[in-house]
Amino acid sequence: MDYIVTGDWTASYADPIRLSPGERVRLSGRADVWEGHRWLWATATDGREGWIPDSLVFEEGGIHMARAEYTATELTCVAGQVLEGLQESHGWVFCRAADGDTGWVPRRHLVVSEG
Repeated sequence: MDYIVTGDWTASYADPIRLSPGERVRLSGRADVWEGHRWLWATATDGREGWIPDSLVFEEGGIHMARAEYTATELTCVAGQVLEGLQESHGWVFCRAADGDTGWVPRRHLVVSEG
């Protein structure tokens, strides 16, 4: 599905957290609700930290692990730009720009393209 960006968005993190399926995740206990969705502050095995969707982790034997591959990479974009939406989760859409760059954009900054 294609989207049109309604407001400029600048990526928040230079080196965002990335997780692989089954990777151990350390949760700090910090949580936040953004756009009605719960996010958890986490640290990956490589030391990168960031917010992750609460549905991404599961606990087994007292250890938290990632259910799926995840990156918190955000996509810097400008109003009027057309993006291809690849996945939607927790108030964000993972998009691909015409130049091939990918990343998350807040859903509130996007409208579905009618064309």
